[in-house]
Amino acid sequence: MTAVLRPRETAPPPGSRIAGCLAGASFHDAWCIDAPSAGRAALGHFLDAASRTPRWVDACMDLRNRVVRRLGLKHLGALAAVDPARPWDSHLAGERVGIFTLFENHFDEALLGDRDRHLDVVLSVHRRPLTDGVGDRVTLTTVVHVHNTLGRLYMLPVRPMHRVIAPAVLARLRPAAG
Repeated sequence: MTAVLRPRETAPPPGSRIAGCLAGASFHDAWCIDAPSAGRAALGHFLDAASRTPRWVDACMDLRNRVVRRLGLKHLGALAAVDPARPWDSHLAGERVGIFTLFENHFDEALLGDRDRHLDVVLSVHRRPLTDGVGDRVTLTTVVHVHNTLGRLYMLPVRPMHRVIAPAVLARLRPAAG
């Protein structure tokens, strides 16, 4: 029987690239989990978790996409719409990775997000080896900068839902193959 991974709320990792995005943020949170896999790149962890997104999360994304289309906002697709078999280092800055645009892709941290006139979202997937050498501490940090009233209204339902969705997706990490 496989143990269930339980994310916990934490602070953004010190020295991470996402730490530079925190100043003036309208919203931010960070969740970490000790994943039973060592040596997987940060984006690899994201691809694994996103590809196994709970169905209810993608149902929420579908509802979000239908509602915001009427407001002229972007249809983002499904969080699970990633290719977990594609090597992490073949993803280039500017490409779409599921619902996000890849901003930076480093072994220990990947920055993804979306920038729009109503808000900017930056998501960091950060990994560092555990001291026991048999796993990685994976931290998912989200930073949002709201630009206008539409962004503030958008965040009203997103803020509480994000606090449920982020750990639910992070809990889907599994051990690295082989």
